[in-house]
This record gives sequence, C-alpha cells and structure tokens, in this order.
Amino acid sequence: MVREIENAAGIPVVQIATIVPIMLTVGANRIVPGVAIPHPVGDPSLGPEGDRKVRRALLERALRAIQTPIKEQTVFKS
Repeated sequence: MVREIENAAGIPVVQIATIVPIMLTVGANRIVPGVAIPHPVGDPSLGPEGDRKVRRALLERALRAIQTPIKEQTVFKS
C-alpha cells in the first residue's frame, strides 16, 4: 500500500516495521526498522522516560527518511 501511495499520489511514505525483509519484499521504499514485534515503536520495559526516548528517536529517524530523496528501496537504520 505504501508503494501505491507514493506512485499514485506522489506522497513520500515511511514504513516503520519490525520485519524488514517483508517490507523489502512488498516494495516499501523507505523503511525504518522498529523495536520489536509486540512494540514496534517503543520499548515499555525501559519505563516511561526510556520508552519516550525510543519513540522520539524512531520518529526523528522517520522524519529524516521522509525528507531524503531516494532512487531505490532504502532502509534507514540510524
């Protein structure tokens, strides 16, 4: 679906995903690896403050990814 949004509407999309190989297979263009399957965008085991820091870092990485021009599928690891 993310690929169709980019192709049809020209809107860049970032997919935050815990299983990156699947996202590569389905054709997502900008991929940010998530934390873990039960909590892809956070880590509640770190407590409220640690979880917030993890979520913020993922959001900032996704915002950088959406602003980055790409020519092929790209995984934004850091």
